[in-house]
Amino acid sequence: MVDLSLTDVGWRGLMRSLALLRATSVELAVLTGHLLLYPTGVLQERAADAQAAADDALAGRRIPAAPSGPPPVLLLHGFVDNRSVFALLSRSLRRHGWTTVQALNYSPLTGDVRDAAALLGQQVERLCELTGHQRIDIVGHSLGGLVARYYVQRLGGDARVRTLITLGTPHSGTRVIPFASPHPLIRQMRPNSELLRELGKPAIGCRTRFVAFWSELDEFMVPAETARLDHPDLTARNVLAPGIGHLTFPVNSAVVAAIRQTLSTEEESDGAVDAA
Repeated sequence: MVDLSLTDVGWRGLMRSLALLRATSVELAVLTGHLLLYPTGVLQERAADAQAAADDALAGRRIPAAPSGPPPVLLLHGFVDNRSVFALLSRSLRRHGWTTVQALNYSPLTGDVRDAAALLGQQVERLCELTGHQRIDIVGHSLGGLVARYYVQRLGGDARVRTLITLGTPHSGTRVIPFASPHPLIRQMRPNSELLRELGKPAIGCRTRFVAFWSELDEFMVPAETARLDHPDLTARNVLAPGIGHLTFPVNSAVVAAIRQTLSTEEESDGAVDAA
């Protein structure tokens, strides 16, 4: 007699192993490509349309008070990374009608999420001033999502940020990479850190909409569910991107399409994307 329960367990284990093998292979390919692109993102980006707005201001021409088109999108990278990670996402947004898409680098020497969040706040104000928009959208990968969340929740950024999308961000802290714990940013991303306790405080009246993408195979999120955002005072939607690894989020075509859709809708229900 066949024990169906054990058979089912074995089959699920096999399928998960195959999915993990596939995700790991894709991650290695993404890592290789990203290492080649990394030098192109070392310098800070200057959005072409934002620069044109600055030129108009210097020439004495008035920037429209109520500009048309979607809000600007600011992209924020993760730990020891730079803006090159968003090459595909940035290009996709521009091709689909977003005229202002800018990626912000923050210093790899930054030792506190709060400092990076303050720098982000300055960049957001500058972007709003240059484009005439009152509010913007932010997409943050990994640590970048945590930096943006701190700006929104603790520095009044909800007045400027309409939607914050996070990709594989350790909202509840991750236990991965214990050997890097001496680095202050890693310590802030650990479960029950002072920073995460601060983000867990009440955020009544927060005006920003949060959308958190997570994956059950995200090797940097331990446990994987830490990339979900669950806070009683925040309007948050959690989106499962099954079968992909941490580095793949910004380059996965299904995730990129879901980001575009998210920035074009006010839907708030939980969901999933087909990331195959």
